[in-house]
Amino acid sequence: MDIFGTDRMRAAVLTAWTASPARFREDANAEEDFALGGYRDRLIVELAQNAADAALRGGVPGVLRLRLDGDVLTAANTGAPLDAIGVEGLSTLRVSGKRDEAGAAGRFGVGFAAVVSVTDEPAICSRDSGAVRWSREETAALVASVPALAGQLSDRDGHVPLLRLPYAAEPMEVPEGFDTVVRLPLRDKAATEAVRGMLAEAGPALLLGLPALGAIEIVADDNVRTITAEGWRLVADSGEFTAEQVAELFSDRPTEERARPYWSVRWAVRLGDDGEPRALPSGVPAVVHAPTPSDEALDLPALLIASFPMATDRRHVAKGPLTDFLVAKAADSYVELLRGLPRRPRLLDLVPALMGKGELDARIREAVLRRLPGTPLLPALSAPAPAVETASFADSAVYEPDAEWQSEQPVAEKGSDGWLVRGREAAVLSGSADLLAAVAGFVPGLLPAGWPARHPAMSTLGVRRVELSDVVDGLSGEAVEGRDATWWHSLYDVLPHDDPESLGALPVPLADGRLVRGPRGTLILTGAALHLEALGLRIVHPDAAHPLLLRLGAAEATPRTVLEDTLTRTAISESLDSADSDPVARAVLSLVDAAALAPGEAPWLAELALRGADGELYAAGELLLPGGALAGILEEGPLAAQDLVDTYGARVLTAVGVLDGFAMVHDADVLLDPDECEHDLDGEAEWLDHVHDLLPDLDVPPVVAEFTAVRDLELVADWSAALALLTRPPLRGALHPLRVEGVEVPSYTAWWLARHPVLDGRSPRELRLPGADPLLQGLFADAPSGFDPGALSMLGVRTTLSDLLASHGGPEELLELMADDAVEVDRAQLRALWIALAGVEPARVAPPARVRAVLDGEIVVAAADDAVVVEAPDLLQLVSARPLVLASYDLAESLSELLDLPLAGELVTGEVTSSGARREVPPQVRSLLPTAPTSYVEHERLLVDGVECAWRFTDGTIHCTGVDGLARGLAWAAGQWTDRLAVAALLRDPAAVPLLLAEADLA
Repeated sequence: MDIFGTDRMRAAVLTAWTASPARFREDANAEEDFALGGYRDRLIVELAQNAADAALRGGVPGVLRLRLDGDVLTAANTGAPLDAIGVEGLSTLRVSGKRDEAGAAGRFGVGFAAVVSVTDEPAICSRDSGAVRWSREETAALVASVPALAGQLSDRDGHVPLLRLPYAAEPMEVPEGFDTVVRLPLRDKAATEAVRGMLAEAGPALLLGLPALGAIEIVADDNVRTITAEGWRLVADSGEFTAEQVAELFSDRPTEERARPYWSVRWAVRLGDDGEPRALPSGVPAVVHAPTPSDEALDLPALLIASFPMATDRRHVAKGPLTDFLVAKAADSYVELLRGLPRRPRLLDLVPALMGKGELDARIREAVLRRLPGTPLLPALSAPAPAVETASFADSAVYEPDAEWQSEQPVAEKGSDGWLVRGREAAVLSGSADLLAAVAGFVPGLLPAGWPARHPAMSTLGVRRVELSDVVDGLSGEAVEGRDATWWHSLYDVLPHDDPESLGALPVPLADGRLVRGPRGTLILTGAALHLEALGLRIVHPDAAHPLLLRLGAAEATPRTVLEDTLTRTAISESLDSADSDPVARAVLSLVDAAALAPGEAPWLAELALRGADGELYAAGELLLPGGALAGILEEGPLAAQDLVDTYGARVLTAVGVLDGFAMVHDADVLLDPDECEHDLDGEAEWLDHVHDLLPDLDVPPVVAEFTAVRDLELVADWSAALALLTRPPLRGALHPLRVEGVEVPSYTAWWLARHPVLDGRSPRELRLPGADPLLQGLFADAPSGFDPGALSMLGVRTTLSDLLASHGGPEELLELMADDAVEVDRAQLRALWIALAGVEPARVAPPARVRAVLDGEIVVAAADDAVVVEAPDLLQLVSARPLVLASYDLAESLSELLDLPLAGELVTGEVTSSGARREVPPQVRSLLPTAPTSYVEHERLLVDGVECAWRFTDGTIHCTGVDGLARGLAWAAGQWTDRLAVAALLRDPAAVPLLLAEADLA
């Protein structure tokens, strides 16, 4: 039964095609364009849209069931049944029957063309009105039967406009609970897979864009899925255009659109279980819906469904005044969307960034960003500052604010949950909720805890980012006036303890009522109370004392830390010049007592002004303890007042520097610079010069890591008692040598003692260890007994000749002693001394003016100008009238250079001026002297340089007279000088040869 007049519609279309085959081509091309172009993947969307419009017309809740059974897709929906107008709309292009329906999704009359992309036999049946179908095969047969169209059909490879020729159909089964069913036998496997994919991609965005549709049921491969729009926050706005608006906004739109003077905008954002916004689900395309998905990207975590005018491809929004109008309305609604969401940090994720993904996205963002900074959107713990309430947003917003919008918005709103402020009036500070609550009164418009200070949206909204240091700077003046110490303690509780740089200027209330900037330099008292007013200390109020202050530089005011405080040290250093130093002394002595300081532990305490026994003021380090160890050792010095001893005891007084024993200097990393004497020690500069003499040349003065010295040595009167103290620990440590730049040098204390008469009226350098090196006998007196050798050695007492020569200035000192007429040395000792001196580098010695020498067999002290160093025994006969420096002949040149004295060979020519006869050396001598010459020249009277001599060896020839002369010449020439007496005996008694050889073998 042809309920919908399908025969009439077919006849009319065929007549029109026959009359104008171009009309056939136009319809075929248009359907093909929509099926393969703008609507190629919109099948599910268009079915849902038609279902929504049916529910809207029927006034019933919209439900759509999509079922894929094998290669057949059915779409059952509730709502108004199919009627003749609907069939006509489905069978035409761009002629919608819904143009006067407010709220209808279908408005172009082409959506059903989407079925052509997957089927050749679509059919629709309503429960109460009948069914209609379309058939590509039957339509092709009809077209082929018309001669005027047959050629067109062949030119198009049999393609016909499928939906233009409807056919009456037998009623189909409509599922229970539904009113209409669409049946689509799918064309092939590719179409089936395409439909399966479109069903899988269907999501809640369909329902959000089609409010008349409440649910979509999808049944595919025995799997059932129901799509709803639950869990979304929606904000909608709509209206009807006035005639004037239609004329203005629709001037560039088609006539059919002007017949629908309605507009609508809807924003949707997905909510989590906590009611806060979440990102769009993966199945929801991030595009503008108009109301179904377009290709206009919208990179926001919200879904926009609006009645934007579409271009002819039905995928992009058309430009023009209508789009401009809807962009503004979309921005208004987006702001309302945000205002309706929970005032929590996730709200910032919905603030648009600057860059969009397309022109429309960018325009919507710009419109929103012209409104948001002027909207009371952010929760604040405190009201905005009055000075800011009238401020313009032009300098904080990304875009120039929308003046009309801003004028309609309050600066701030006060509700039951607190303040809502605009971005410009808001401030954000990173920190805990307790911290923000504590400082909210100092930061107008402060956001609650949890709002991320560095979120990009903060800058977009113009929110001021406040640093903790800014808050600390604001804690001043009237803002904190009247705050008691307990309030400050509670503030310290909530401040972050890991940001000392920001809290460096934190105010601190003091016990005396002052409020000072910065904990550094303040003290927190612990333990027993002490009367410290005279020291001018900054003591923290006990009710404000907090561990945070200690982390920020405050010191726990134990007696020791109070003593080390800068103000205390200043009070001590200035006490001698103070008009009333006694209170300072009492405060410091009580602190030293409580801190149990040991003597020397705080050497700067020696500057404390104390009363002496004579009533005068002295630095503590200048006073002697009455009855103390030094009282009888040092020369006359001031004694501490007895009442100080009675009140505080010897331990406290010695701890501040009053002398009960020698005062010590302890220092670290000391620069050994003679121009920088820092310790006020007697002869310190001379000691430093001495140290530099011992070191190699350096570009900069060296540094010694640890420096220890004994003070006031120049004041000692009783050296016997003083040395008893100095040679025992702990003072003995000051005697140990220092190692500087790899060189061992004497300590200051040892150097000073070595140069002063501290041992029985003699300096240690004038003495030797009893029983030490016998070569020092007669040169140095024996040191007194009663001291251990190690101590005497460190004091400078001489130990061995080699140590003396190795010491700085030792060789010169030895030469001076040897030239002293009062010193007695024997000949063997003298020879040993010259031998030892021969090993000294000449550069270490200045040539002496007098030398110890031998003259006519006697040891004498002679002028150096007269002395001569003898390098060969045959020259002795020529220089016997001069003082002789005698040692091993092989050391003669070294001694000559060291002493700057001439060698004997430099003073005489040694020329033989007499004549003699050559003789053969007796054979028996050759066995004893195998390297000796085999002949010699015998002189009756040997003259050398005109002087009668016993022998001379020159130019390889022995000249001699007599047996003794021959024996000496042979022994010297053979290099066996020690055998000269044996050779003489051999020459006198040849029979003694066997015995002499045996004796030689024993040598």
